[in-house]
Amino acid sequence: MDHDLVDFLQLVLENGGSDLHISVGAPPQVRINGVLHGLGEEIIDGPTAKDLIFAVLRETQRANLERDLELDFALQIENVGRFRGNAHYSQGNVEASFRYIPQDIPDLSTLGHYPVIEEFCHLHEGLVLVTGVTGSGKSTTLAAMAKRISEQRSGVIVTIEDPIEFVFQHTSGSIIKQRQIGLDTHSFPTALKSAMRQDPDVIVVSEIRDLETIQVALTAAETGHLVISTVHTVDAPKSIDRLVDVFPPEQQQQIASQLSTTLVGVVSQQLLKSDGEDGKRCLLSEVMKVNAGIGTCIRERKLEQVLGLMEIGQASGMHTRDHCLVELAAGGKIALATALDHCRDQEFVTNNYKIALKKQKKPFWSW
Repeated sequence: MDHDLVDFLQLVLENGGSDLHISVGAPPQVRINGVLHGLGEEIIDGPTAKDLIFAVLRETQRANLERDLELDFALQIENVGRFRGNAHYSQGNVEASFRYIPQDIPDLSTLGHYPVIEEFCHLHEGLVLVTGVTGSGKSTTLAAMAKRISEQRSGVIVTIEDPIEFVFQHTSGSIIKQRQIGLDTHSFPTALKSAMRQDPDVIVVSEIRDLETIQVALTAAETGHLVISTVHTVDAPKSIDRLVDVFPPEQQQQIASQLSTTLVGVVSQQLLKSDGEDGKRCLLSEVMKVNAGIGTCIRERKLEQVLGLMEIGQASGMHTRDHCLVELAAGGKIALATALDHCRDQEFVTNNYKIALKKQKKPFWSW
């Protein structure tokens, strides 16, 4: 093959792509606005894929990949950019995917978030979760929140990441310490415990994924720190279920009680293909703020009632995905058909879409 991996990553950026996939039996694939496109027609075979990927790994990373059969890493290429990489084996072959990490961290409003997210950045304690499937922009939202916090108040922000994606700069009032699993610390729980001894105001954890991490994160949030993290779930009720179900049955009630007083908000998000001419994706979001009613539902594990409480909590800044879909459709960002494909209640979306058009497409929180 005449091209190396750096050439392909450069083509990703030149074509406005977000991801590069190196897979055996196919040409290199770039994802542009959610759609995969081949870079040429030359098929990658097993030895070529391994050579392409191993060429950008350090010797220790190659050894870790061969030992663990998968590897998360960050890749900084001079004059090209920064990428989050995942190398892994598939049917005995080494394959990889690379996600482009922009140098500039976007603002929350630029991403399409509602003003309520700004409120979470003003909190001084508690747990905030950003949820969504892979590729839904959770890491970008996390970085935008950390950036906003560093701009608006003085404090120490500690991030624990696997790997480090966006690179922060210290501001005049804040210090941002970024720690990478495998490079700066051995594990999320270890780093979280250590972080509480580093005089932090805010702790950002790239992902909560196991029992011990959840326990330490809850303890940190209970003891006067703002903890922000992500969970791979589609909405707030499922996120709470996921955190509680990680624990043995005899501990689940205690964890539910802790969450009812510690969890302050959940931001769930998904990226939808826009129907605009540029074909770019737009943000579909849902926001839950824990009030007395929702706290009781969490404690008593009556999570089926949470969505109803979110709907009636609109005045406090909460909204459901159906509310957001109505606004996106009424604002011309997506088609009504797209909204109906992704909603919970088609009748609600259809009726409120008509109302929104009559209100001259004002955002629903100003109605």
